[in-house]
Amino acid sequence: MRLNGDSKIMNGVLSAGCCLAVLLAITLPAFGEAPRRTRSAETKVIQLPEPNKSGAVSVETAINTRRIARQFADKPLNYAQIGQLLWAGQGITDMQQMLRAAPSADALYPIELYLVTPEGLFIYNSEGHSLKQISTLDLRKQLSAAASGQGPVEDAACDIVIAGSTRKVATKYGNKAQKFMLLEAGHVAENIELQAVSMGLTSLSASSFEPRNISRICELPGELEPFLIVCAGYPFMQQKPQDQNQSAVQTTKKTAIIVPAAQYADAELLDTQRVLKEAGIITVVASSKIGALQGAFGGIASSEITFDKLNIDDFDAVIFIGGPGVADYFNNPAVLTIAREASARNKVIAAISAAPRILANAGILRGIRATGLPQQREQMKKAGAQYTGSPVERDGPIITANDSSVAVQFARTIVTALKANQPKSDKTPTRPYGRPYTEVMQ
Repeated sequence: MRLNGDSKIMNGVLSAGCCLAVLLAITLPAFGEAPRRTRSAETKVIQLPEPNKSGAVSVETAINTRRIARQFADKPLNYAQIGQLLWAGQGITDMQQMLRAAPSADALYPIELYLVTPEGLFIYNSEGHSLKQISTLDLRKQLSAAASGQGPVEDAACDIVIAGSTRKVATKYGNKAQKFMLLEAGHVAENIELQAVSMGLTSLSASSFEPRNISRICELPGELEPFLIVCAGYPFMQQKPQDQNQSAVQTTKKTAIIVPAAQYADAELLDTQRVLKEAGIITVVASSKIGALQGAFGGIASSEITFDKLNIDDFDAVIFIGGPGVADYFNNPAVLTIAREASARNKVIAAISAAPRILANAGILRGIRATGLPQQREQMKKAGAQYTGSPVERDGPIITANDSSVAVQFARTIVTALKANQPKSDKTPTRPYGRPYTEVMQ
């Protein structure tokens, strides 16, 4: 009896030991293996700024300007820019019927947008116009490796993975589901690409990848399949070697950039400042107020001086930046005076998108070849301008451009004009102000 009792006790100890061993095997990492870093982030929802639903770039201009990007600048996008791109792809455009920016067969909307940035992995919530963070890891390198090693996927400021549920469409359309899914993914990608152009950005749609690898990296649910990766960011500008016969612009050159206090065109200001800085030109931002200025796409700039305090004699050029907010300057007496004084002193004067209207109202475009937004054509012609509609137009020291997509060309033309505007010796006759300097940038 005693032996039998001891036997029962031993069996119980062995059973408990087995259970403990199983629990340890499940809960502890293998011997010598470091604890794994978790990919998942704490549930974090980022509310995106309201999307801009009107812009200075026409659909025709965006279509004509769209190009595939092979390289991107190492420059991040802010949440306003990212939100604008996502809204263009899958944002709500009719709150009553809950219709989205891209068409969908029977409004099934099987598409989901996943966002990969240096800050992590996110999923876009169309109804709330917000981002839910899935991971805090920068997965662009892994995404690039899964996309046949395509460099732009890793270099882009953001990668938007367009994924969809064919199963959801198949419940209504059967074997046509795959066709409809591909068409819808194409609509979404095109919207994002055209939106990028209108914001002064560039993009690339990558389709060469192994779907299973993309699904694993982005932690896609089983019913979702990746169709495209839209890479977006600022265009990479490769500096051309300087001609040894041309002298660089002296660092003493100084420009005043007149910017609306609100709703200025982000790309126009940023690209112009960058190109001028690379050329060694000093820029001073002036506005109706000193301090922070709000861009139309969420950018923030800083004004150093109010334009009514500007001394035109201190500057070699005056540049007027456009955007929805520039309408406040069309008939502003101080702004018009700046344009007239700059013209009287033969300074370089430049205006882009809607801003050439200022030059027209100041009366300095009479007989001058100029361009600007197509909708301002008649007003500019009434002011005596020879409206050309060209992307960038230079007539003597006056430079105009028709929209944000040509901001880099616009700025380069300003640099060229500043070089040409160097003081001349007495032996060199000064060219007359006007058409002999005409230069059109294509």
